[in-house]
Amino acid sequence: MTERNKENFKFVWQITSAHTISYFIAGIIAVTFFNYAELWASDALSSFYRPLDDPFIALGTAFQLLRGIIIALILLPLRKPFFEEKNGLLKLCLVIIGFSLISTIGAPWGSFESYIYTQIPLGHQLMAYPESILYTALFIGILFSFKKFGHKKIVTILSVISTILVCLMSVVGYMTLIGRM
Repeated sequence: MTERNKENFKFVWQITSAHTISYFIAGIIAVTFFNYAELWASDALSSFYRPLDDPFIALGTAFQLLRGIIIALILLPLRKPFFEEKNGLLKLCLVIIGFSLISTIGAPWGSFESYIYTQIPLGHQLMAYPESILYTALFIGILFSFKKFGHKKIVTILSVISTILVCLMSVVGYMTLIGRM
């Protein structure tokens, strides 16, 4: 494996791991503190979201590995401005919030388009922001840690262990909900 391929693999791993861990933590906090079970069951959102006790919801975190790889492959050609230039991670933070929350192409909950095209009440729309901002802060914070301490083996070991644990918890949750555990 060439040095460039090693660096690309490391980059893809760091993005994938940061995304998976951030997604899990932000999701757990949001479900716990924002009462998503009741919110998602409301008339305004029940036609969009599966109930939280749906087995597929439990498996969703494990699927974030694939999404993390997709995010990494999208960011790979943008590596220099976001990861090597001054304030690059801050720029990435603004891009993530801008395109994935505020100005999306579709009309997901909490987006600019959703205010126009859906009948979701304003209070429900605003509930999308804390989780999204928390996810983005965690994602950027983990990437900053990789940038600052990524040369240390312990950081890579901790990211591997954390990502594996998150995925295992997701699979165990799914197995439990389908009655296999």
